Amino acid sequence: MSAYSDRTNEIVEVCLLAGKVMLESGGETYRVEDTMMRIAASFGIPRSHSYVTPTGIIFSIDKKNSTQFIRISERSTDLQKVALVNSISRRISNGELTLEEAYEQLKEVEAQKFAYPLWLQVIAAAIASGCFAVMLGGGWSNFLPSLLSGGTGFYCFEMIHRLIKIRFFAEFFASFVAGGMALLMMMAGLGEDLGKMMIGSVMPLVPGLAITNAVRDLMAGHLIAGLSRGAEAFLTAFAIGSGIALILSIR
Repeated sequence: MSAYSDRTNEIVEVCLLAGKVMLESGGETYRVEDTMMRIAASFGIPRSHSYVTPTGIIFSIDKKNSTQFIRISERSTDLQKVALVNSISRRISNGELTLEEAYEQLKEVEAQKFAYPLWLQVIAAAIASGCFAVMLGGGWSNFLPSLLSGGTGFYCFEMIHRLIKIRFFAEFFASFVAGGMALLMMMAGLGEDLGKMMIGSVMPLVPGLAITNAVRDLMAGHLIAGLSRGAEAFLTAFAIGSGIALILSIR
């Protein structure tokens, strides 16, 4: 019998913390469930059950009065945290970490901020926008205006999202600003293909990770999680398209 068999509540807390960090950082639901059950098994609980959706985690243990639920309200993309939790899980499975050490390391990962500073994210989004415009056949004449409009749109997205926690509005206004910038630069004689410029400028806003995770969850049999992530990605795409459509309607 494991030395941790009489510390069920603490084991559940460690499992929930690992799942929470992974889900908030963009991890797939099936990966979160697998990680939580592996951690529980490593600490002497071979029969555990987890039910994960993008907005909540339920975890329980057979023959124990221990079922807990946590709500997930904030989700972002920080795959380094996902990788770190996976690494901690593997070390737990190898017997390299005690229950206390695992909990402390998970708390450290949760508290850390691995995201790049905003100015660097804006620069990366701007360069990506210009490169997408060229890659899509717009030519180098559209690189600079796409770079400027894409960087401005991404900056607006980050600023608006900090004020309004509803992503739909942030993405709508960001695409509207990016499309408006592209249109203004086209009218000023910068750039030759408005369509390519607009497409390039909104590419940093496209929910690529959400779409990928939705497909992977569906393929893994997590239908509710896959459909909810797919709906979230659809709303994001709809918001981006609505912003650009509004600009084109007042052109």
